[in-house]
Amino acid sequence: MIQLRNVQSIDLEPLLFIENEGFSKEEAATKEAFVERIQLIPDTFIVAVREGELIGYINGPIISQPYITDDLFGRIKKNPATGGFQSVLGLAVSKHVRNQGIAKILIDKMEELVVENQREGITLTCKQELVTFYERLGFVNHGVSDSQHGGVRWYNMVKLIEGSGK
Repeated sequence: MIQLRNVQSIDLEPLLFIENEGFSKEEAATKEAFVERIQLIPDTFIVAVREGELIGYINGPIISQPYITDDLFGRIKKNPATGGFQSVLGLAVSKHVRNQGIAKILIDKMEELVVENQREGITLTCKQELVTFYERLGFVNHGVSDSQHGGVRWYNMVKLIEGSGK
């Protein structure tokens, strides 16, 4: 049974471990970035726990535009109560529990938060090999992102959520 909850400061070390399993050194969020996200956006930083073990997470601030910009990987602000787009700066699942639908569970939870808080949708960037995964979850590929994060090519993926937004 997987439980979802908001992040807590005690989650920092397992979060960093999963982040570094899933992303290269250039792409991975720093410890400082995680500390800032835990402090500023715990409302949109969800962790998945099974039998007491943190096995995955999804996080990102609310932004005003439909595409992620590289400055978000450095500094973020507290989330507004309503409106905007839910960005996903990080979505990762521990290596030993991948391909069990955990990423989808985390995205589904983020969608619930989008509806509850009257946001317009979810936006994220991903590498080419993950485009079809996100398309299966209802995201639309908006083409190559301007992002230079980690020195790789990213694609803008956007999912507008019906019944939310304006």
